[in-house]
Order: sequence, then C-alpha cells, then structure tokens
Amino acid sequence: MENQNIAVGLDIGTTKIVAMIGRKNDYGKMEILGIGKSKSLGVHRGVVNNITQTIQSIQQAVQDAETSSGMKIQDVVVGIAGQHIRSLQHSDYITRANSDEVIDDEDIDRLCNQVHKLVMLPGEEIIHVLPQDYKVDGQAEIKEPIGMYGGRLEANFHVVVGQVSSIRNIGRCVKSAGLELSGITLEPLASANAVLSQEEKEAGVALIDIGGGTTDLAIFKDGIIRHTAVIPFGGNVITEDIKEGCSIIEKQAELLKIKFGSAWPGENKDNEIVSIPGLRGREPKEITLKNLSKIIHARVVEIIEQAYLEIKNYGHEEQKKKLIAGIVLTGGGAQLKHLKQLVEYITGMDTRIGYPNEHLAGDSDSETTSPMYATAVGLVLSSLNSKIKNQAPIIPDESEGSKENDGSEIEADVNEKTYKEPQTSGGKRFFDRWAEKFKEFLDNAE
Repeated sequence: MENQNIAVGLDIGTTKIVAMIGRKNDYGKMEILGIGKSKSLGVHRGVVNNITQTIQSIQQAVQDAETSSGMKIQDVVVGIAGQHIRSLQHSDYITRANSDEVIDDEDIDRLCNQVHKLVMLPGEEIIHVLPQDYKVDGQAEIKEPIGMYGGRLEANFHVVVGQVSSIRNIGRCVKSAGLELSGITLEPLASANAVLSQEEKEAGVALIDIGGGTTDLAIFKDGIIRHTAVIPFGGNVITEDIKEGCSIIEKQAELLKIKFGSAWPGENKDNEIVSIPGLRGREPKEITLKNLSKIIHARVVEIIEQAYLEIKNYGHEEQKKKLIAGIVLTGGGAQLKHLKQLVEYITGMDTRIGYPNEHLAGDSDSETTSPMYATAVGLVLSSLNSKIKNQAPIIPDESEGSKENDGSEIEADVNEKTYKEPQTSGGKRFFDRWAEKFKEFLDNAE
C-alpha cells in the first residue's frame, strides 16, 4: 500500500474472515475506508485445516474490501489465535560486565534474546516476549531500567508460545492469496487495543473475546498484560448443541441462536414457541424458546467457567492482583442476549460489552462498531500506530531496523500499547529482527 497512513488488518477467524482498511484522521482517530467479509471455510478452532479453502476465503474478503474502498491491498497484518496458543511466566537475568556504565538498549536486547533461547516443546515457537517488570541489583518493581546503574538485570516475562506449523500455514495462506505479511500479532492483544481504555488496563481488567471457534482471554493490570489464554471453544459449539438438541440443520440452528437465543432460561415463558420449516416437504418443527435457551445456557456457562478459571489462575482473588474494572466481553459471541447478566452472576465481577469504538472516528458505520469486528479494528490500529512511529523522528539508535521493514514492529507496538511506559527502543529493534526472521522462515518454508 503506497500510503503510509493506511493499514490493513486481516482477521482469520473460524466463522468469518475480515479484511479491514483504515487510516488515521486529523484528530488521531481511525477511519474505516473499506471492509470485506467472507465465510471462513477451512479454519477449525482458529487453526487452518484446509489451505485451499482458506486462501479462497481470504481472497474473497480482500476483494470485497478493495471494492468498497476503491484501493488495492498489498500488505496485511494478521491476527493469530487458535487452540495451540499457550502462555507461561518466566524470569531471567543477565550479569553485566561493567556495572559502572548505565543500562542501555543492548542489555534489554540481550535479556530478551536469552528468553528466546528457552527450550520449547517440539514444534513450538515463541510468538511474543512481553516484559512485566524489572529488577536491578535486587531492587524490585522497576518499570523502565534504562539509564540506571547496576550489575545484575532481572526481568519477569510473559511468554506467548504457538505451534510452528500453524503459524507457518497462516503465512502460507496469506502469501498464496497474493498478499505480503507485514506482521502478526496475538488476537487477544489486538482486541484489547480496540475495546479497552487505558484506565481499565491500569485498574485491572479481563477481556474475554468469544469467537466462533475459540474464546480468547487477555488480562491487564497496572497497564501491563499479565496473562493470556485461548480456550478451544466458542460460539460454534453453541450452534452445534442447538443442531443436535433440536434435530435441525446448522443454518437453522445459527439463525435460531442469533434471532431468539438467550443465555438466561428464566426469561422465556413455556408457551413461547418458534416454528421451523421442515426439509423437503416434511412437517415443520416446533421448538420452545425455553428449551432453546436451556441448551444455550448450559454451553455458555461452560465457556464462562473456563474463562473464570483462567482469571483465578492469574490470581484475581489476591488483593494485589484484583481486577477492579472486572470483565469486558467482545467478539461475535458477546452479542448473545442476557450474556452480560449471566457473566456477572457466575463470576461476581462487573461486566460490560466491549464495542470497538474507543478509537474510531465519530461517523463510523454502526456495523463496524459491532463487537464482532473488535479484532480487525485492533489489528488495523496496531499497524497504523507502528507506521506512525516509523515516520516520526526517532532516537537515532532506534532507526537501525525500522526502515527496512515497514510495519513489522507490529509486535513491538502491541507491546507499547499495552504498557503505559514507553517500551525500550531495544525491545522494538528486537521485535523488528523477530519479524524479519519470521518472514525469512516463511520464505524458506515454501
């Protein structure tokens, strides 16, 4: 894409693939120039399982976005999720040769590189290394160690790990669809960029993004990402249950869920009935809305309990780690009626539905501010912010890697958005190199 101020996000989901073109307006808000959507065929629980169909779906979405915007798409930023994603906490340290010199980017770089040498399970690769806080010579809770004196530099990291083959398959699909991959980022982080405010990230918040195939979770506290998880089921299993429970076809089950579904069975009276046309001249089926919401309720409770378990694993019940801003629900599944009330009932935490209008221009179409586009908006935002940072006059030693690979610091940008403090330029160069390495890796794979 010629224009530096324009970016394209590609959200490859289980139910739909969205290509979104956006640019920053004069007020720093994001304008959506074009959006394309296609039914996702060939993706199961966030993982590509049919390359040909996925390529066709990507091309369809991109074509729609090009038609609606009148622009040609060349490079995209892709979100990655799927049941293969896991995260872990890790602490590491380096001993500096000369403690009379102040800590600089190189030291942070060395520390991050050390984390990348962690031995992973066969077939896994580190996607993000997100520093939490640093320790210098035993002095804890330092957010920005650059410029300080010290001999031993330690840090706690949040490390996100994914399956190499799954990441490679996504890269393959994007390339085969005739597009350049300018960066990849974790989908929960992208969604968080789109729907959470800085105050919420400071106070402590859990973002639950209910997609078709997976439910993504991202937990923030003190402006820093603390925990991420991908739960391997989402809205599709609810549709599946309705299909089985009511003996109807999938298309009807999906429509029933969207039009009449509710997560709270007490809402419906026993005599509320919906009639579904039978197949090829068979008798129509009558389904009570109470039964429908009972089926939905059972599965939604399971999804929420799984997410709540992750929130408890993070340590929400400890006073210091309490998530004051509660839960924000987003993704297509968040549009289910009475879901907010059910989540509050199960978890006892304040809950709101997250619409991605935090950073959008005021005249945005109401469709694009729907929770189901949160990830796509987040991807475009991250890419725009990293491009703007590239253009801005930067500290000399930061410019080393950023010129050659426009947009590749998407990761670093997610990093910077999530942390309130400015993340080190070293961290950014480090991400640059990671994105370069990843591109090489994709090219060699072909």
